[in-house]
Amino acid sequence: MAAESAVAKIAQAGKYLSFVLGREEYGLEILKVQEINGMMDITRVPRTPSYVRGVINLRGRVIPIVSLRDKFKMPAVEDTEKTCIIVVQVQFEDTTLTMGIIVDEVSEVLNISDDAIESPPSFGGGMEEADFITGMGKLEGKVVILLDIDRVLDAEEMRSIVESAQG
Repeated sequence: MAAESAVAKIAQAGKYLSFVLGREEYGLEILKVQEINGMMDITRVPRTPSYVRGVINLRGRVIPIVSLRDKFKMPAVEDTEKTCIIVVQVQFEDTTLTMGIIVDEVSEVLNISDDAIESPPSFGGGMEEADFITGMGKLEGKVVILLDIDRVLDAEEMRSIVESAQG
């Protein structure tokens, strides 16, 4: 069983789920993605950060939902029929957490080889706030911003998410 898991991971290496926020395209390691859902009713949780949209009931499990648009300080827009919730597995401390991230639109699964990925550019001071960007994938004249979903939220923010899911 462990050998099958290792083979599956190797087969998925270099695969990213791409999605759109605003006019930019982003990518998540496909192994972090559990499923993709259309928008659904989200229960708002009082006294949570603005980027925490609330929680959903996903087949009997309470899953916290984060708006990447709010987290990245992008202008708010109305949800559309293309707005999706990507359910991801996030490593936090010694556990794996399930949470949903709201994106404007899911694009496709991309194959991006290591040699087509550049390090994120250095913008000087304050770039530590963007240490969740693992690289820039170059594909056919476009750039895909590759995210480390485990680092999009810092430890304090993750604790807040865990608390919101527990009610």
